[in-house]
Amino acid sequence: MPITLILIAITCIVSFMAFKNSRLMNDLILWPPAIERSREYHRLVTYGLIHADFGHLLFNMITLYFFGRLMEVFYTAQLGTLGFVLFYIGALVVSILPTYMKNRHNANYRSLGASGAVSAVLFAFILLQPWSRIIVLVVPMPAIIYAVLYTAYSIYMDRRGQDNVNHSAHLWGAAYGVAFTLLVRHEVLSHFLNQLSQPRF
Repeated sequence: MPITLILIAITCIVSFMAFKNSRLMNDLILWPPAIERSREYHRLVTYGLIHADFGHLLFNMITLYFFGRLMEVFYTAQLGTLGFVLFYIGALVVSILPTYMKNRHNANYRSLGASGAVSAVLFAFILLQPWSRIIVLVVPMPAIIYAVLYTAYSIYMDRRGQDNVNHSAHLWGAAYGVAFTLLVRHEVLSHFLNQLSQPRF
């Protein structure tokens, strides 16, 4: 079975369990004091297995399904069978670290969801196929255009900080996706630039 489907299955099962079990939700969510005081470092990963509601889970898993399968092939070729797992877990950790550092003494802060890791997968894909058409809220657009709009929106909303969404994790996840991919295979950069010079709408 593809690793992408295994990740989706695990995330869905744990999320559905946590929807009905507040104790499980509290044990897995990113709550900075638990890491700071009790060294519960697993929360830097397990927060990505739970979601706020079904819509939150559905959006992340649909995105992971469509783009994760493609990137799994790439990372398996570059790093072996567990290459995509390594990439995904790294994305969960790296995307949330700035948030954790900023809020490590804030007992009122909590964060959950796989959005940071999913952003990493999506932006890694965009490096490989920037002019691929993706559907955003039923509107088709080139992936690179979406990347620009998504980044601008996330920066704006992160600065506003009024919608209870961790836009910082989205941005750091996207940056990680790009950086990790280029680190694994630096030729991707020249491929990306070459693709940009040949726009296809």
